[in-house]
Amino acid sequence: MVRTPVTSSSSSPAPRPPAAGSDDRALDGYRKLAYAFDELFRIPGTQFRFGLDSIIGLVPGVGDIAVSALGGYALLLAFKMRAPVPVLARMLGNIAVDTVFGAVPLLGDLFDATWKANTKNRRVLEAWLADPARTERRSKWAILLFGVLFLLLVAGSLWMAWMVLSWILRTLK
Repeated sequence: MVRTPVTSSSSSPAPRPPAAGSDDRALDGYRKLAYAFDELFRIPGTQFRFGLDSIIGLVPGVGDIAVSALGGYALLLAFKMRAPVPVLARMLGNIAVDTVFGAVPLLGDLFDATWKANTKNRRVLEAWLADPARTERRSKWAILLFGVLFLLLVAGSLWMAWMVLSWILRTLK
């Protein structure tokens, strides 16, 4: 019996999903849904594309729920394909940004037309399938950036609330 030596490395690449027909069909289905929700329509004479996300989003509450459900489907698909935590977190970050900023009436719909979380998540998932280690590394940086921006947003909001409260208290004196 011949044994192959086991080599160890400090950083093993992310596990690749098995080539399964159901995963391929599910990914193809998600590609079609992402296209429909983010890029189905083109403004004539331009390269600007938008999808059902922007249109459905005009209905308060309903559009946000539908788009978040599609984002949840993408996460479930990535989880089923055994995507690593940084890739899942990056996809979740894209959905969170879309959900938070997309919830703003009218302006959120314009944001949805430009952010295109489903297309971003499709690209992240496809990049992970093509080059797992590189995508996981980039996802870690994206998560760090999301975190820093979130902390800055929270700090700015707290500072703004403090300034408004201080102004109100000074005005009442």
